[in-house]
Parts: sequence; structure tokens; C-alpha cells
Amino acid sequence: MNRSKSLAATSKSITAMARKRSSKTALIFFLLLSLLAFLSFLPVLASLPSLPSYSHSHSHDLHFHLPRHQRLHRRQKIGVRKFEIAEDKFWKDGKPFQIIGGDLHYFRVLPEYWEDRLLRAKALGLNTIQTYIPWNLHEPEAGKLVFEGIADLVSFLKLCQKLGLLVMLRAGPYICAEWDLGGFPAWLLSIHPDVRLRSSDPAYLQKVEGWWGVILPKVAPLLYGNGGPIIMVQIENEFGSYGNDKAYLSHLVKLARGHLGEDIILYTTDGGSRETLEKGTIQGDGVFAAVDFTTGDNPWPIFKLQKQFNSPGKSPPLSSEFYTGWLTHWSEKMARTGADFTAAALEKIMLQNGSVVLYMAHGGTNFGFYNGANTGADESDYKPDLTSYDYDAPITESGDVDNAKFKAIRRVVGKFSSVSLPSVPPNNKKTGYGSIQLKRTAFLFDLLDEIDPLHIVEAESPTAMEYLNQMFGFVLYVSEYAAKTGGSKLVIPKVHDRAQVFISCSPEVNGGQVSYLGTIERWSNQAINLPNVRCVSSTSLFILVENMGRVNYGPYIFDRKGILSSVYVDGSVLKRWKMISIPFHNLNEVPKFNPLIQVASKFHEVSAGKKLEHKKHAVSNVGAEGPSFYTGHFSIDTKTEVTDTYISFRGWGKGIAFVNEFNIGRYWPTSGPQCNLYIPAPILRQGENVLVIFELQSPNPELMVDSVDQPDFTCGPGQARVHQN
Repeated sequence: MNRSKSLAATSKSITAMARKRSSKTALIFFLLLSLLAFLSFLPVLASLPSLPSYSHSHSHDLHFHLPRHQRLHRRQKIGVRKFEIAEDKFWKDGKPFQIIGGDLHYFRVLPEYWEDRLLRAKALGLNTIQTYIPWNLHEPEAGKLVFEGIADLVSFLKLCQKLGLLVMLRAGPYICAEWDLGGFPAWLLSIHPDVRLRSSDPAYLQKVEGWWGVILPKVAPLLYGNGGPIIMVQIENEFGSYGNDKAYLSHLVKLARGHLGEDIILYTTDGGSRETLEKGTIQGDGVFAAVDFTTGDNPWPIFKLQKQFNSPGKSPPLSSEFYTGWLTHWSEKMARTGADFTAAALEKIMLQNGSVVLYMAHGGTNFGFYNGANTGADESDYKPDLTSYDYDAPITESGDVDNAKFKAIRRVVGKFSSVSLPSVPPNNKKTGYGSIQLKRTAFLFDLLDEIDPLHIVEAESPTAMEYLNQMFGFVLYVSEYAAKTGGSKLVIPKVHDRAQVFISCSPEVNGGQVSYLGTIERWSNQAINLPNVRCVSSTSLFILVENMGRVNYGPYIFDRKGILSSVYVDGSVLKRWKMISIPFHNLNEVPKFNPLIQVASKFHEVSAGKKLEHKKHAVSNVGAEGPSFYTGHFSIDTKTEVTDTYISFRGWGKGIAFVNEFNIGRYWPTSGPQCNLYIPAPILRQGENVLVIFELQSPNPELMVDSVDQPDFTCGPGQARVHQN
């Protein structure tokens, strides 16, 4: 600074002298003196040490040494794209920025509706979208990468940018999200020896490095500093609620920096308690620590605590999961959160310029088999999530915004917005297409004789689903036992998640009649009584096990499926098993073996007037039919607009449904609360549409379902509860 003042004084002196001479002489003299001054300055420049290459965070620290008015002046003159943290604020292109964000997950919305839902988020007043990246969606099989359709992350991110929305990207590798296995691909559970998920286990880290080596370079061009919408990238997710492995978290930071560079803001999210923040934050690595907490809590003491886990000046108050609603499990009442209560809690944060991300802004749907599950006191206290991920969010599962919560949140956001909010679009049209008559096209046991032996695995003991190279759906376990006078008792200590038990003699004895004996459920494991069946030889035992969704949160996340223990008949271990995979379509994959193809083929033969020959396995004590396939058609007139609809499964038992070969998810109205499954219009088509149902228990006696224009969450144990988070 002293040398600069000296040069300034010399310049003034020269200017005064110049006024006394001719303009030409003055110009020459000025140039000579300027040259001499510059040459005299060179040795000083040469003697200065070279400046270190400062990271993003260090450059901020240097900036703080300037007086406040100079700092602000400098920020106002910045012309480059930059998103940063300083003075306990977010700064976008040199101006203070308040994040008003919301979670909206691309993998829970059909791509055809991405723009529709994002525009509704903008109308809510949001300027930022937060989304997870589910590893299992993009790598359903080891080495098989999928980035098309609903997995086209790059297109989603570019669409956010096109619509003027910034992005907070939650890269995982663990995401929770009420998503199967917390986003981990289930094939990680087939590796031997076991990999320790969410840890410094080298085998696990090797897989993470491979995955991040694919996904992070894909998103790097879309970072804000590179011209894209991504302002922040999350490391792991709520790790402080799970473990205390700082080496693991630091390794993730190193990986992320290697792929994304030093300028991008990395962040963690943890619950707003000292314990979770101590375990989950990554201090010393320049990673911003955000918090989440129960809606309705006083936010500002928690934001004060947050500051202790960030560097000075680097702790803008941010609730990165502000809960607008809550999740619901099967057999529970639908969770509801009051609109005024939610809006009032939001206003407490925004009144003092706090930033916030709504979880969820729009929930969407757990299509296919991707719903997650939670546990309570132990892993048998198992609670699978609904197909709907409505979450009581302001933008409903079908995109509706004409509701009290949307209006209340928009009203609060509007108070603090520097610009007028976009107009609110109307709700999307929904149509009830009427009743759909179905026909039973196959009994599950009719298909067994048609299965290629290559798809049957034999072993001394039952094998977990993952070891069969099957990740979703069902496995049929088959063995034999010798029936005893007076009957026997079947015990399976560990079954994940729901097992239906059947027995049968050979066809020569009773026509191959299959008898249903009962169901063993993970959460209420009970012994099954095996009756004295007079078979000529041993009695066949069939155990159909359903994977109802892997645990996505907590200590029991290592959640294999199928029969995971020995099977006992009267205390003796039953040996010699056959395992038959029944995987079905999932969101982004079609299994090599798919019984639905066979079923559809048979149905078309019936439609063509050909006689359908069954193996004629009889069935008894299974309600009406037992595990069977049902198929129905419904038409949409070519002159009629195709709109969203819902299919009501009232009167049915439990199963899965497919519309035009798209897996729309699980239904279970006898458990509730969800009665209807949401069918987005892009799945439908003008003309003929095909519905296929795999019903596990008992169908509606009339073999009828209804296409209706409203959701329904009143099935099962009772009415909705109000959840004050």
C-alpha cells in the first residue's frame, strides 16, 4: 500500500509540471518518468514470494481482511458466475442469496412430467431444487449403467437450468430417501465376504470409487462455476445418525474434490443436535454443515449450534430438510401435517433471512419395487413404505396445487421474494375411465412346469434372493417333508419379508391340489401348523416369499431378502431346496426371466378364441384363488384426451399391478391406508390399454377394479392422523 501511495504522489507532481510546458514536451517527459518509475518497481516485484494457490475457502478468508465497505464494493463488481459462502451468507454472482428450495426427485416422476412439476415448484416460489441420486437406479446390475428415461439425470438438471432453477445435488452414495436400501444397489449384498456399507471398508470404498468415477464426471460440466445449475453437492446423508467414521467421510470429500474441483460447495446434512453434528460433519475439509430438525422446533438455537460446526463466517442458516409432511408405512394412518402449522414454522426461518429446502416440495411415487422401509426396536419390527410418496407435500403426488398447504407456503414465500411469483397453474385433469373387468389368466403354480430348469437353483439350504442374482420381486422356495399323524409344525426364524406357505401332494393322489396354510410375516413371525396330508410319498412344501422393500435407514440397512435361516419342521432342519426366481419388471430393467410374458401370451390366445389349457392345479383354502395373474383391457377413445387416473383396488387383497407393462407399484388395501394407485397419463394411450395384476391372496369376487379420478387413503385401519413433525 505504501508503494502505491508514493506512485500516486509522483503522478500528481508530473501532472502539475506538465501544465507549464507544451503538450508535446509534457507527453514525452511524462512517458520517460513513467518508464523510470516502472523500472524502479521491477526489483521489488521480483523479490516478492509467489502467492500460494488458495482454495475456494482460503480466498474468502483473505477477503475478510479487507474493510467491510471494500468487501461489498468488490462483490458488487464481480461479473463471473460464482456461488459461495461468506459473512454467514450465501452469495450468488457477488450478491447475497437466500435459498428457497424444495426436494423434487426425478426418479419419482415420469420424465414427461418433469417440466410440469418444476413449473409448479417455481409457482410455489422456489428458486432451488434439491434431489438425490439413487445409485441403484443407475446401476441395477454391477457394471450395467442406465441413464435413459426416468434415469436421465443430466436431462433433468439441464431442464432445471432452462427453467431458472438452481440445484442442490445429493450425490450419496447413501441417500436414505425412503428408497430401497437407501439408494445402494442390492447387488452389493451379494458380494462375499460381506462389504460394510457406509464405512471405510476397502471393498466398499472400491465400489463407491467406481460409481463416483462415473456419476461425478457426468455432473461436473453442470456445476454453477462451469455454467450449470448445481450450486452445492452433498456428501453422504445424515451420517451422524448412523456412525462416526471420519476417515470414510474425508475419503468421500477427497473423491468429490478430485472429480468436481475446489470451488464447488460440498455440504453435509445432519439432525440439529450436538451428537449428530459431531459425528456427521467434516470439519477441517472446507465442507459446509447444514442441519435439519423437526418442523415446529425453534430454529434459531439450532442454527446457533450449527455455527459451531462451520468455520467463522461460513455458517449461513440453512434447514436443508424442512418437513412439509411425513412418510407413511403400510398399516398406518395417512400422515398429515397442518397447512397453517407448516407455514408458520417456515416463516420463523425466513423472517431472519434463513435459507430453507422443503422436504418434500413434491413427493411423487415409488413406482416399481423401489419403496424403502424402516425398522423400530429391532430388524423384525419392519415397516415398509407405501407406493405413494405423496408425503402430504404442497404439490401432491399427481401434481395438484389447489390445496391449503400450497397456498399457505406460497403466501409465506411471497412475503420475502424480491420478485413477483409466477402464476399458479391449474391442477392437471384426471379422468375416471370406469370399471375394468378382469379374467384370471394363470394360477402361479400352473406356471411351474413351464419354467426353464436353468432358472431353478438347487441347494441344501434356502438361498437369499441376492445370491440368486435377483434383486426384487418374489422367490418360490420348494422342498419336501414327511407328513406325520397329528400334523407337524413349520418354523422359519428369519424371513424377509412375507412368506405364504402352501403344500401339495403329487398329481396322482389328489390332482395336485395346492392348499394354503398361512402366512409368516417378518414383523409377527409365527409357526405354521402342517396338517396330516395322506400323500403317497413326501409332501411338497411351497413357500412364496415377497421382498417388500429394503430397509433404507438405521442400523439394519444390511437387509437381504428371502429365507435367511434354516427351515424347521418339528424341530428338524429341512434340507434339499429348489429356488425359483419370480422377478418381474422394475422401473428401469426387464429381467431375463419374466412370467408375465407367458401370462400375456396365454391371455392373447384366449382373446383370439383359442382354448387355454391349464395344468389344472386345484387350490383349496386360499380365499378364492391364491397367487394368480389377472388381466383386463380398457379403452380410451381416440377423440378423448388421455389424462391421469387412479385404479382403485378396494375389495382386493395384496399384490402388484402393471399398466401397459409399466410397474405402477404395490397395492394392499386390506392393510391400507392406500386404496388407489396413481396412473400418470404418459403410461396410458388412446385405444386399448392392458392391466395385469398379480394378486397374492384373494381377488375382488367380481374380478373388477375401477379407474377413478381421485386418490384414496382411507383403506385399512382408519382415518388419517395429523403429524406435527
